[in-house]
Amino acid sequence: MARVTVEDCVKVIENRFELILIASERAKTLAKGVEPLLERDRDKNPVVALREIAEKFLDLEATKSDLVKGLQKVHEEVLVDADDKGLGNDEQLVDENLIKDLEENAGEAGLSIEENE
Repeated sequence: MARVTVEDCVKVIENRFELILIASERAKTLAKGVEPLLERDRDKNPVVALREIAEKFLDLEATKSDLVKGLQKVHEEVLVDADDKGLGNDEQLVDENLIKDLEENAGEAGLSIEENE
């Protein structure tokens, strides 16, 4: 196969920064043992990833989604509390952080916290 260049890939993904992020994410998954979508031809993982992009074998949206999920500190999930009302993850974290801060700082303010049942 002819050498793959970034120019071949830029025809598929115009933003070079996005191209590098997607190619590196794919190269990492290849390093974990995922089968390449085309023949390896003794190429290393980054080259295989670029070839997959240039030849439009790679599902770009799925790779972007995996990349975003891997970079997120908090995964977007809907949590259900005891009242069975769905709270967004952000709302749940705010509630948990607020309670934690109150518990930690109540003594300094001369307050005590009692749980209602």
